[in-house]
Amino acid sequence: MEQDRFVRVHLKTVYFLIFFSFGGLFPLLSVYLRDVVGLSGAEIGTIMSIGPLMMIFAQPLWGILSDYTQKPREILSVTMIITGGLALFYLPFSVYIVLVIVAASVALFQGSIVPISDSITLNYVHEKGGDYGSIRLWGAAGFSISVLLVGTLSDIFGLQIIFYTFAVSLWLCAYFTRKMPKEGQLPKVQLKKGISQLIQNKQFILFMMTTFFVFGPIFANNFYFGLLIQDVGGSLTGVGIAFLLAAGSEIPFMRWVGYWIDRIGLLKIILIAAIVSSLRWFFYAIEPAPILIYITTIAQGMSIGLFIPAAIQYVRKITPEDVKVTAVSVYSSVGGGLGTSFCTLMAGFLLERFDIFAVYLFFGGLTTLGVITIIVVMRWCLPCK
Repeated sequence: MEQDRFVRVHLKTVYFLIFFSFGGLFPLLSVYLRDVVGLSGAEIGTIMSIGPLMMIFAQPLWGILSDYTQKPREILSVTMIITGGLALFYLPFSVYIVLVIVAASVALFQGSIVPISDSITLNYVHEKGGDYGSIRLWGAAGFSISVLLVGTLSDIFGLQIIFYTFAVSLWLCAYFTRKMPKEGQLPKVQLKKGISQLIQNKQFILFMMTTFFVFGPIFANNFYFGLLIQDVGGSLTGVGIAFLLAAGSEIPFMRWVGYWIDRIGLLKIILIAAIVSSLRWFFYAIEPAPILIYITTIAQGMSIGLFIPAAIQYVRKITPEDVKVTAVSVYSSVGGGLGTSFCTLMAGFLLERFDIFAVYLFFGGLTTLGVITIIVVMRWCLPCK
């Protein structure tokens, strides 16, 4: 029992530090590129989208490597150290093409972090019992605390600090990965057979469309939400407060998502989360006052706090046991990679051609398509609701 408590504390610490690093960098990176480097909207959109685009290829490859070697902890630790170091290369350069290369390099190794962490945690919860959401909520806590703290520090010391907090947090996190559960229980994956199983799994393919439409805007919002706050009159500290409220609201929903899943089912939870997310983006498109943005950030708790735990459990439920890490990585690459890259790139062009409010109108429309695909999944696969 004591050992189990010790492991859970380390899992929570890992999630806290992972998302603390993300919260300190990504919400303010677009602000840094615009206000410090002086890039245009299209250039910012391209740089912000190149990372998710790289993850389309990186995440499945890391998942395959993890399944094949059965050494996810070691892979996780090494990629965290490298990711943190590569992010520091943003600082000495202001040439657009060089920054594209830096973004791609960071994403190549960052692509392993969340999918492998999720797979280790889900496998542990499956064996030992418990609720994934109660562990994953520490990521939301880390993100919300970081974006407020780093936003405030950026107002005082300058935006360059976002890269140092990102690197140090990941390096510290790499230390704690050594105490994560070992993953020797799964059979050795047969790569060709495993990939073939995923490609032929119609439920899996259809659900990937859902993650593209819903996750793309959710993750792209992390890059543009800071610009939204500033364009309605907020400061960098205001950006931090907004993210604190938004990410902090995820915690109670992640804490109780397991109970709600048991009560009404995975796909219904996913549908509710997608509808709330769509309404949120449309609301931001009508140019609301800052106070209304702060008040409605609770919608993030309902959307992300419910969608992420439910979606990842659904993916593991419908995929074969010996390729679950690969399946989670492919799922992450479609939503966090392909969807985010597409949304981020298109948002950059919309920002340059129109304004930030057009960006959120686009997000709302795309998420509505996600709502439709979820309904199709529910009707097509009734036993999996």
